[in-house]
Amino acid sequence: MKTLAVILLLAAAPALAQQPASQPQTPVIVTGGDGVITRAPDRAWVSIAAESRAKTAVDAQRMNADAMRAVLDRVKAAGIPADAIQTTGYSLQPEFDYANGRQTLRDYVARNQVQVKIDALARTGDVIAAAVATGATSVSNVRFDLKDRDAAEKEALRLAVRDARGRADAAAEGAGVAIGGVQRIDEQRDAPPVVRPAANFAAMRADAAPAPLPVEAGEIEIRAHVTMVVWLK
Repeated sequence: MKTLAVILLLAAAPALAQQPASQPQTPVIVTGGDGVITRAPDRAWVSIAAESRAKTAVDAQRMNADAMRAVLDRVKAAGIPADAIQTTGYSLQPEFDYANGRQTLRDYVARNQVQVKIDALARTGDVIAAAVATGATSVSNVRFDLKDRDAAEKEALRLAVRDARGRADAAAEGAGVAIGGVQRIDEQRDAPPVVRPAANFAAMRADAAPAPLPVEAGEIEIRAHVTMVVWLK
């Protein structure tokens, strides 16, 4: 719900804050504006991980290194350059069984996770299928984005400012007053952009038969919100 506040002879402009109380304060109108840009994404991100278990830490680490190397080789062969792959997590830790109040070492678990940037969206499903077929044990956090997000954010901001000014004009007309100029514009950036999520392929089995994966990118909404203060003649 839009919030519209019309303040006459109540709110002082910052430049007049030091005026003596005897002088009249500048009347203002305060409005809010929203801008929304909808775009088809042209970039995808996906997290791919390989997990290995062994009786010793050294063996678990070695097995995991071999598994992840095979996954990365296959991902690169699918057309992903090396600089589009980034390690986002690595862990090596023991797992225990508990019985009759006693702790017994079961094995060691090594896990390596990378984030892959895919600029050719049509290959997203192929990259996922190739990783799983080669030894990835989980694929998750599939999301879509724009290569030129900055341009879309600026366009949304322009629309938000235009919306706020239109509301200020309507308020002034309704009150029978005239706007002298814009005193202040504040942009609110605390809310993240809305990204419609894609499917989640977490916990896919590495020994599953490779198959084409339908991945729909949908649309991305980028929003901007501003608060505008205009002064009245």
